[in-house]
Amino acid sequence: MASTRRDFLRSAFGASAFVSLAPGAPAVLCRAAQAARRSATTDTVLVVLQLSGGNDGLNTVVPYADDAYGRSRRTLRLGASDVHRIDARLGFHPAMKAFWKLYQEGELSVIQGVGYPNSSRSHDPAMRDWHTARPGEAACQTGWIGRAIDRSDRSGAADVPGVFVGPIATPFALNAEKAVVPALRSANDWTLRAGAEPANTPVREAIARAASHGNPLADHVRTSTVAAYAASRCVAEVLRDADRVGEYPPLGLAAALKTVALLIRADLGIRIYFVELGGGGIGGFDNHANQRANHAALLAQLSESVAAFVRDLKRAGWLDRVVLMTFSEFGRTVGENGRRGTDHGAAAPVFLAGGRLRGGLIGRHPSLTDLDQNAPKPHTDFRRVYATMLDRWLGFDSRAVLNGAYRPLDVFA
Repeated sequence: MASTRRDFLRSAFGASAFVSLAPGAPAVLCRAAQAARRSATTDTVLVVLQLSGGNDGLNTVVPYADDAYGRSRRTLRLGASDVHRIDARLGFHPAMKAFWKLYQEGELSVIQGVGYPNSSRSHDPAMRDWHTARPGEAACQTGWIGRAIDRSDRSGAADVPGVFVGPIATPFALNAEKAVVPALRSANDWTLRAGAEPANTPVREAIARAASHGNPLADHVRTSTVAAYAASRCVAEVLRDADRVGEYPPLGLAAALKTVALLIRADLGIRIYFVELGGGGIGGFDNHANQRANHAALLAQLSESVAAFVRDLKRAGWLDRVVLMTFSEFGRTVGENGRRGTDHGAAAPVFLAGGRLRGGLIGRHPSLTDLDQNAPKPHTDFRRVYATMLDRWLGFDSRAVLNGAYRPLDVFA
C-alpha cells in the first residue's frame, strides 16, 4: 500500500535509530518521506476562504438578463456587454475574468442560493452562525472546523490537521476543544531558526535513555521533537524551491494562498487551511455606499489570487487533491439603498475551485421577485455544503461535526 509522508514519520518515530534524536534525523526523515510521497496517493485538502463583510452575490454572479435586477439597481447594474457570460441569463462580474476562465475549464463550481433559514443580518451573529454551523446557539464555544479537527485521526505526532494563514485574529471556525490550531503569516513561520536543532547535550541523552525504557512522557517528547524538526526541514526544503512555484499577483490574498500552496507541497498532514479576504470584522465586502469600485477591486483580488493558486497546484500535480471553498456571512439586497450601495441580505453563491469538481452551476439562481425584506431567499442550507466537504472530500463524519444529518451536494466528478 502506498504510504504518505505522515505514515513514514509515524513508523519512523518507533524506530530505535531515531531514539537518540540525532541532529541529522529530521533531514533524513524528510528526504525519505519525500521519496515515498512521489508515488503515493495521499490525503485530500480543503482550503476555506472567508469573504468578510457580506459579499454582493448579485454583482458577483450577475443575473444580467433579469428585468427585476435591472430595475432595482440604477447605478450598480451590469449589462450583457459588461459581464463574462456563463449562459443566456448569468455572467461573472467584469473584474472576474480569471474566474470565468476557471469556470470554462471545469475547475470552478458555483453553488447558488446558499444560506440558512431565518438568518441573521447582523455581521457578528451571522458570521458566528457560519463559523459554528450552529445557528442561534450563542453559547457554542467551538467552530465547525475545530470540531472536525478534534475528531480527525491525530494519532501521528507529526500531524497538525488545520492551519490559519493570514494577518487577522484566528477565525472562530477554528476554535477546537482539544486541538491547538496554529496561525501563520508565511511559510517561514513553520521553519526553525538556524542552529536551533537539538544539541548533543546531557538533557537530550537523558530523554533518549528514558524513552528506550518505555517512559511515556519521554516518548511523547521524543516523537514531538523529531516531528517538529522533520516538519521544519520539509518546509525549508520547499521554500528553497519557492522560486519555482507559479507566478502570483502582488495581492494580499495571493500571498496567503501562495503560503498555503507551499505548505501543501511540504505534505505535513494538514487537511484544512483557512484564509480570509476583506480584513476581518465588518469586512471590506460591506458596501453600503459607493460599492462599484470597491467591490470590483475585491472581486479582482479574489479571482486573480484563486486562479494563480489553481494554476500553481495544477502545474505541480496537486490540484486533484485540493478543493478551495469560499463563503460570506450573507448576501446583499436586490435594490440599491440610495447611497450607491446595498444592504445586508441573505442568499449568496459559494464558489468551489479544484481539479475533481463537476464544474458549472449547482442549483438554481434564487428568485429576484419572491424576496425576504428586499433580499433573495436561500434554498440551499450552508451546512449541506459543509457536509459535502466533510463527508465526501475529507472523509470525516459530518453528523458528529454538524450535530445533524445534512444531505451532501453532487459537486464532484
